[in-house]
Amino acid sequence: MRFIRKTHYNQDINLFAHGGQVFWYALLVLLVVSGPLWLDRFLLGEFSQVFIYAIAGVGLMLLMGYTGLVSLGHAAFLAIGAYTHAWLLEQGAPWVAAASGATVVSAVTGAMIGLPALRMTGIYLAVATLAFAVIVEQVIVHWESVTGGVAGMAVPQSTLVGFDVASPITFYYVCVVVLVLAVLAAMNLLRSPTGRSMVAVRDSETSAQSMGVHVARTKMLTFALSAAFTGLAGALFSHRIGYLAPDAFTLNTSIQLLLMVVVGGLGSLHGVLFGAIFVGLLPQGIAILRDHVPANIGSIPGLEPGIFGLLLILFLIYEPDGLYGRWLKIRRYFEDFPLYRKSTYKRQRRFLRTERLK
Repeated sequence: MRFIRKTHYNQDINLFAHGGQVFWYALLVLLVVSGPLWLDRFLLGEFSQVFIYAIAGVGLMLLMGYTGLVSLGHAAFLAIGAYTHAWLLEQGAPWVAAASGATVVSAVTGAMIGLPALRMTGIYLAVATLAFAVIVEQVIVHWESVTGGVAGMAVPQSTLVGFDVASPITFYYVCVVVLVLAVLAAMNLLRSPTGRSMVAVRDSETSAQSMGVHVARTKMLTFALSAAFTGLAGALFSHRIGYLAPDAFTLNTSIQLLLMVVVGGLGSLHGVLFGAIFVGLLPQGIAILRDHVPANIGSIPGLEPGIFGLLLILFLIYEPDGLYGRWLKIRRYFEDFPLYRKSTYKRQRRFLRTERLK
């Protein structure tokens, strides 16, 4: 077991708690960067999609895990970012400018949605965000001059510092760099007064307001930041699929994002990465499963959404702390062995949100 001796106040806001974390994260980055050396073309594309999901998950985690606001329509921000990015590329904008424009447009839209959502919480906010996703889907279908309507639109070819973004290796590295920057930005945001205000609003709006936190402004800012991260992921997602159509941003996509943060572990950026790997690779696992089960089971329509929903329910019941929470318990077991006690993690009644979200 590692005991950290704190001798300076800055240790409470350091990005890394100790040198061991620096070593393991550096090793992880080295493993990811060397991916094209040992991954084939198909797996490069699959892991690129995992990284895109993780970027969108960072935005949704800021909203749900750290501010306590539920969203069932985050696929709408993914669509806004994707279509804005593709349209700007069509107008001749450079790749960086198009991605930045998609991020800004998504952030402004998120702030506009955050304004009427200030008076809603819980299931009412979830229904409102779901309605927003339906509205965005209808706008995409009927704004044919920009989006191409139901016929869709092709994502133009683009280059970044001389490299073709459509190349699997180039796109893989672009996704890796954007993900690292997004995680670092979120970590620094959470260390700032704004991030602490978000956590205070999550725990108790009344207590946060009594301590001087502007609750309405914090919620609106969180919506804008969450939409910005998701819009940036949408810009990358447009290159991943190559052709945009309304059926690429459905309720199922929003459920996948929701499943990612819940299964990964609410209130933890580590959980975003765990959840992205789980959700990003689960469809391939289901496809493999279809080949090994009886034909009458593998051909069931809606099998994938059904499995997603079942997993979500099982995690909510049996492991509410998610995959990252389970990893912490496994690690603590080996740290405490042989002094580990069976009732160490026995579920007890929890009274505060702070106790539910670590």
